[in-house]
Amino acid sequence: MSPKRLPVVSGARVVRALEKDGFDVIGTKGSHCKLRRGPRTVIVPLHNEVRPGTLASILRAAGMTADRLRELL
Repeated sequence: MSPKRLPVVSGARVVRALEKDGFDVIGTKGSHCKLRRGPRTVIVPLHNEVRPGTLASILRAAGMTADRLRELL
């Protein structure tokens, strides 16, 4: 997945998109939110802008494509 194809989003928007996709927030510690769906656990930094490499890592951990993320935003 090319980082150039990824949208520029905040951590809060990523969390909302993951919640729409069936993830549940199981905790927040400092500026990071932990979400879980079945065996998958994803940590999202609650920054104003999530860096492209970090967003790509979050999507890999969630088993999600950039196109699916765009649908959920």
